[in-house]
Amino acid sequence: MKDTLKHSGMRNKLAEVLIEKGISDKKILDAIRLIPRHFFMDSSFEGHAYQDKAFPIAAGQTISQPYTVAFQSELLQVKPGQKILEIGTGSGYQTAVLLLLRAQVYSIERQLELFKKTKLFFKKMGYRPKKMIFGDGYKGMPEEAPFDSIVVTAGAPETPKALLGQLKVGGRLVIPVGDEDQIMTLYVRTSATEFEKKEFGNFRFVPLLEDKN
Repeated sequence: MKDTLKHSGMRNKLAEVLIEKGISDKKILDAIRLIPRHFFMDSSFEGHAYQDKAFPIAAGQTISQPYTVAFQSELLQVKPGQKILEIGTGSGYQTAVLLLLRAQVYSIERQLELFKKTKLFFKKMGYRPKKMIFGDGYKGMPEEAPFDSIVVTAGAPETPKALLGQLKVGGRLVIPVGDEDQIMTLYVRTSATEFEKKEFGNFRFVPLLEDKN
């Protein structure tokens, strides 16, 4: 696949759609304008890459809707150099946005097929997360904690306590919580034992898978 002026124009139009929907962070919009989303998708979906929609990828998963990626990224309030844990690498599109925001990204993927595919893709594209592992997102990455922020890109029936425990004081966890439909939820750690919780309406994600073994 190539990245052409036509693709660039389509990305600019997508950014305008996101602005109309309320996304205002210039750095996130610039990332949307720069990242070739069609590279993250099966070539048969290339024509749909710059629509504001989710689309299927490997292992029965989806590449998230650009609005959702931008919305979650805004809630994180990313600052350069921050340590961010991403639960659900997926296609790697959210990872790429966080990298362009100059975060240090640690990412976990539960689907082995997708993990292998995306890891190879990152090498090919020159995207360099600090660490990418195949593992159980419910457990987080305790060996690298604490994190400035954690973003969960799959729907969780409840908020994993392990993830809350891996936040720095002042840190932010953005997670869609619920079964069929999820409520986008933000937790801000205000002390060693306390969290402030805010909710931001309904979204729909693939389920967050837990290792039951």
